[in-house]
Amino acid sequence: MMNKEQTSQLSNLKKSVAPYEKNDRKASIRQLINTLGPLVLLWSAGYFSLSVSYWLTLVFAIPAAGFVIRTFIIFHDCTHGSFFKNRRANDIIGTITGVLTLVPYQQWKKSHSIHHASSSNLDKRGIGDIWIMTVDEYIAASPMKRLYYRIYRNPLVMFGIGPIAVFLIQYRFNVKGARRKERMNTYLTNVSIVGLYALIVWAIGWPAFLMVQLPIVFVSGFLGIWLFYVQHQFEDSYFENEEEWSYVMAAVEGSSYYKLPKLLQWITGNIGFHHVHHLSPKVPNYNLEKAHNNTPPLQKATTITIGTSLKAIHFRLWDEEHKGFVSFKEIKARLRNPKASSKPLKVS
Repeated sequence: MMNKEQTSQLSNLKKSVAPYEKNDRKASIRQLINTLGPLVLLWSAGYFSLSVSYWLTLVFAIPAAGFVIRTFIIFHDCTHGSFFKNRRANDIIGTITGVLTLVPYQQWKKSHSIHHASSSNLDKRGIGDIWIMTVDEYIAASPMKRLYYRIYRNPLVMFGIGPIAVFLIQYRFNVKGARRKERMNTYLTNVSIVGLYALIVWAIGWPAFLMVQLPIVFVSGFLGIWLFYVQHQFEDSYFENEEEWSYVMAAVEGSSYYKLPKLLQWITGNIGFHHVHHLSPKVPNYNLEKAHNNTPPLQKATTITIGTSLKAIHFRLWDEEHKGFVSFKEIKARLRNPKASSKPLKVS
């Protein structure tokens, strides 16, 4: 548990990044151009390459998916009101980029704000985050719930079926209790997607459309889920119950610094500086690196790379006693030998 001095030092971090919360309209417009322009060009190249080779089309689909991720980062900034100073501008651009990324703006804005307010809080899981059970919860769960959780956490399901289930199905429906503004935005997003897709199908035919669009949707969905997953589930992550939970600690220790090669960092809109983003969501994506580089304490955040992040594939449950992730293999051993529960578990 933190003392008052530690709490004060961590709280001052938020004040340190405040200067980077100011958005730049020219930078935002420039980012719209260098994101949506290449996306349209790469999608068109994928279509015209169909007459040459479908393998070439798939080659174009990969960078196109990267620009869908970059489009989503713009959408993401709009939901935080950090892309433009004007709220209406954020709502309009957010809704348009939501159509392109298949995500309803108002629905995601609400769930994501809850995610930020409760990230790493074990007593407030379930909205806007990936399902995580603790070791004790899993042991106490019914066989059916354990099975369902194991299926959910299976990498083939999460990263294979997940992109289709989430982006093509889940986001087409309003959540229970959604307010009128949120419901209407979801309807608008769905109608706009249908209209846009119908126009493209009219122009090039549905076989060509599906051959180009489906790989882009799948790859971008896979990458999006992976980024969200790995930036909150890593070695030495942070999870606490409500009475011990700290917003600043959740940001600095519960969100990773995903150090990517410069090209991938650019394509992903600097979202690898996730610790900075969670500390201050008002910082636009093009200022995240500046905030990180000019705030020494933030440079001590847990750093993961593409190589080290792959360990997260084996993370299944949070062990509250030993403050770390464990695999199902360790839990199976614990169930067979309850006396072993006093020993620290390690992910294999």
